[in-house]
Amino acid sequence: MAAWATLIAILALVSLVRSNTDNSDIQALGVLFTSLNSPPQLTNWAPSGGDPCGNSWKGVSCSGSAVTAIQLSGMTLNGTLGYRLSDLASLKTLNLSHNSLSQQIGDVFGNLKGLSELDFSFNNFSGNLPNSFSSLSNLTSLYLENNQLSGSVNMLSGLGLNTLNIANNNFSGWIPQEFSSIPNLIIGGNSFINGAAPPPPPFTPPPPGKPRTTPNDSPRSKNVPEESPTTGDEKKQGLGTGALIGIVVGSVFAALCVVLALVLCLRNTKRKRDDDEVSNGTSDRADPLAIAVEGETTKAAQVQRSETPTANLKPPPIEKVTPERVFGKNGSMKSPKVTMTATSYTVAALQVATNSFSQDSLLGEGSLGRVYKAEFPNAKVLAVKKVDSAAVSLQEEDSFLDAVSSMSRLRHPNIIPLVGYCVEHGQRLLVYEYVGNGTLHEILHFSDETGKRLNWNARVKIALGTARALEYLHEVCTPAVVHRNFKSANILLDEELNAHLSDCGIASLAPNTERQVSTEVVGSFGYSAPEFAMSGIYTAKSDVYSFGVVMLELLTGRMPLDSSRSRTEQSLVRWASPQLHDIDLLSKMVDPALNGMYPAKSLSRFADIIALCVQPSPEFRPPMSEVVQQLVRLVQRASVARRRSGEDLGSSYRAPEHEQFAAPESSF
Repeated sequence: MAAWATLIAILALVSLVRSNTDNSDIQALGVLFTSLNSPPQLTNWAPSGGDPCGNSWKGVSCSGSAVTAIQLSGMTLNGTLGYRLSDLASLKTLNLSHNSLSQQIGDVFGNLKGLSELDFSFNNFSGNLPNSFSSLSNLTSLYLENNQLSGSVNMLSGLGLNTLNIANNNFSGWIPQEFSSIPNLIIGGNSFINGAAPPPPPFTPPPPGKPRTTPNDSPRSKNVPEESPTTGDEKKQGLGTGALIGIVVGSVFAALCVVLALVLCLRNTKRKRDDDEVSNGTSDRADPLAIAVEGETTKAAQVQRSETPTANLKPPPIEKVTPERVFGKNGSMKSPKVTMTATSYTVAALQVATNSFSQDSLLGEGSLGRVYKAEFPNAKVLAVKKVDSAAVSLQEEDSFLDAVSSMSRLRHPNIIPLVGYCVEHGQRLLVYEYVGNGTLHEILHFSDETGKRLNWNARVKIALGTARALEYLHEVCTPAVVHRNFKSANILLDEELNAHLSDCGIASLAPNTERQVSTEVVGSFGYSAPEFAMSGIYTAKSDVYSFGVVMLELLTGRMPLDSSRSRTEQSLVRWASPQLHDIDLLSKMVDPALNGMYPAKSLSRFADIIALCVQPSPEFRPPMSEVVQQLVRLVQRASVARRRSGEDLGSSYRAPEHEQFAAPESSF
């Protein structure tokens, strides 16, 4: 019996010694499991003990005995992160997105030096970002969008990020200049101060008890002895000198600000007096000092504008009937009267049609607001975009009717027309024709049944229709209209799978023209051209790049960015571009939903057009009129090949006769 007891003890010891997971990692995951309210969907997890690496805990990946990845996206989890995440020293990937986690994130990242990807998006986190984020020296991708986070983001400025998405939170303050070097950046939907952060003051006194050092100094430099004991009087004298310098410099700076404010006040008073004199038929000489200050202020503003990258987001000019502004009973200033072809709706009528903008009527959330289905008593069905008032600045609010007038004049069979608007009771709504067969994004990526209907002909037809819409905006409209948010989610399909481009001209309502606070309306994640990410410049050629990305979606059935794939395949453009001119590799890229039913020559020409559109340099991308011509030739050649050889349109084509390019060119 004693022998059996000894054997059992030895086996237990061996099992313990040969455990596949570090003990600190086991404890950290146990605390996390408890903090998540011990969800049963996390199979094999336990509040204490266990072997995460050896027993394949759900969502946990290991290298040797160390936990290297936790991927629990979309698991309907709730609770908090706990307090032991810092023990996972070898962790490289942490993905808890699309759950219902809440409270503050917690300052538990100080030891996670190897973490490269962190995704907390689409949760309910609140409060400020933890300071320990600044220690994540190897972090390259950070996703925090769609939470309730607030405060400053300065602790992220020193990270070498390639991707940062902090959209739709409550962050405030200045946007760090370092963000301009992040290739994939989305920060819209926050409360940032417009423009770049101001430079630091000339001198900031060191905090009490700390010596003043230069960037190359250290408290324990090799050539500097350790601080020798000093008397209290010596310490007070040293601190007094530093503080005195700071006070003097600060006082001088404050005095200059006061003088400048007084001068500007005098200038405004003088201008008002001059205006009064002009209205009374008298005028005096201009104040030379005010002119000088105005000139210097203008120069400073010009320098600031030249140093800050901006996007070309000017709305097209509109025809105004009367220049005066009209004031309402409540003192609010109404927009000037404009020539308007769109119908004016009341808030009450739109509330009835959308069932008070209920969740059941919600069609989706697009740029600048949510879109609802509106059913009117005469059986007319329309789509209503409820513009988010927080997303539009005062300047755009004043010119809302101007933008509506411009958008209502866009007329093209592949563009969804704006048919109405509402500016009542502080509400601003846009009314569009309703297209009810879903978006291209939904059909390609989320609808298996409908996706099967998108044969090769339908995909070429969609590409050609949207190309013609962009051609109209870029080269027919005067002045040209740049879409700035071209993506598959903004392409709606009708019952005949005709493409209809939405949100045309709505970029004129964007918050402002600066890249740092760009929102969804000025380039979406995965669709943005390189020049926009690098410099903030957005032109018609940037639309061409986005069009090429959509063509890649049509060809491959993949999303522009897919974090679920291996790192080399996450970016669609980066992965696909080297393969577009290799027919063997190209055939392996084709959407499996096509089941090989496509003409090989047509596929090759389609890929050639894509390669031109996604050129890194905008000057090498073709204009949309050339893209349209190439797609038309692709359709015509396929039709000729069909007539000459019947169903033999290429070695890979197996579609039946009724699915081939039988429609005339004008129908595309």
